[in-house]
Amino acid sequence: MSGHSNKHFHGNTLAIILALLLLLFQSLTIALHAAPQTGWAQVEKILSQIVSPKFPARDFNVATYGAIGDGKTDCTEAFRKAIAACHDAGGGRVVVPAGTYSTGAIHLKSNVNLRVAKNATILFSQDTRKYLPVVFTRFEGVECMNYSPFIYAYEQENIAITGSGTFDGNAGVEAWWLWKGKKEYGWKEGAPNGEADVAKLFQMAEDGVPVAQRIFGEGHFIRPNFIQPYKCKNVLIDSVTLKRSPMWEIHPVLCENVTVSNVTVITHGPNNDGCNPESSKNVLIKNCYFDTGDDCIAIKSGRNADGRRLNVPSENIVIQGCRMKDGHGGVVIGSEASGSVRNVFAEDCVMDSPNLERALRIKTNSRRGGVIENIFMRNVTVGEVSDAVIWVDFFYGEGDSGPHAPLVRNIYVSNVTSKKSNYALFLKAYERAPISNLKIENCRFDGVARGNVLNHYRELKMKDVYINGELQKQDSEARR
Repeated sequence: MSGHSNKHFHGNTLAIILALLLLLFQSLTIALHAAPQTGWAQVEKILSQIVSPKFPARDFNVATYGAIGDGKTDCTEAFRKAIAACHDAGGGRVVVPAGTYSTGAIHLKSNVNLRVAKNATILFSQDTRKYLPVVFTRFEGVECMNYSPFIYAYEQENIAITGSGTFDGNAGVEAWWLWKGKKEYGWKEGAPNGEADVAKLFQMAEDGVPVAQRIFGEGHFIRPNFIQPYKCKNVLIDSVTLKRSPMWEIHPVLCENVTVSNVTVITHGPNNDGCNPESSKNVLIKNCYFDTGDDCIAIKSGRNADGRRLNVPSENIVIQGCRMKDGHGGVVIGSEASGSVRNVFAEDCVMDSPNLERALRIKTNSRRGGVIENIFMRNVTVGEVSDAVIWVDFFYGEGDSGPHAPLVRNIYVSNVTSKKSNYALFLKAYERAPISNLKIENCRFDGVARGNVLNHYRELKMKDVYINGELQKQDSEARR
């Protein structure tokens, strides 16, 4: 054999070996990331790490500090003084007795439990100046300096919002909602809205402008969140009722050890999501009721370049015993998930409304990117949804217009029943980035009007799955 032939032979051999090694590496990577069938066993360990904060047996009544529950008197300063006194004393409860208390932004401090009595309402002012100066916050997955969230905490530990009282954001067509720029929310032609500000903020993030220079607030129209603990540890929100928010209701960002339990959220404004843990770890959402104008629960981790800059996932999220009425989705991941989401467990929930669009919803695109993996749902009863029971869409928002194809894998759904929907499964990914390892077991989807949409997946496995009474094929390895 000539030297030239030898080189050619060895070159081909080397190429084959490299190709085989690449395939082996990919297989090992998938295996390492694949969630085992015993994935639910992780829940007990996660829950053992989520411990509600404890507070000293000291009470600080806001009335002592000048609060008057007549619905008119501005109690902003009284809340500030009571929280400061509680914090300085080493912690305890700031007690809000029966009455209606008008206020601006409330900033919690470490070791403070804001406890609102059953017949007490905290009514937030429509005066935007009550939410200044600007604070370090996140708007739709992008960090900025903006109006303070109505209840805010930054880098605090052991904080709580409890009691059976009501937090009324006082938002509507005359305040906050019209900044969305849509007529159904009170906006009128020629009036200012937040579209230009939001576009500017998003472009700042893409351009790498430092957060300290992304200043909005007064003279701008970016809506604040309702409750936002930011970089906090040991957070409890329990038994309160929330309504009429400017946008997202409960929004823990970069937090660890968060419990949201027995909360009622009733609000139908624009982007009025119920609970959105973002880039947070060890979160329990339990026995809550959601009736919302957007997603009921939406798990997020930052948007586009800003999400990749921080690169902090949301992980170890447990959802138990919740009820979802109206909304775009019951349990949702995305679309702002550029920092990735993993280990989400949803069980024993009830979802039912002609105005609830989907039960399990994953929304993303090639500008977002990120990895969404190890998503578990079981023992969920769906009465009616208007779109799909299980919905994964890579064409949300901007669609396929970027270089960051998302990776979605390891979705396990079992013991889910539904009585009415347009689709059972709606899977729409990219040929170059298919959804992988979707396992559905012991599910029954009845009243399905249009069957399934199945585009670009690998390893769709169904066992004892019925659609409109018909047993589905057990295994479908791939569809391009």
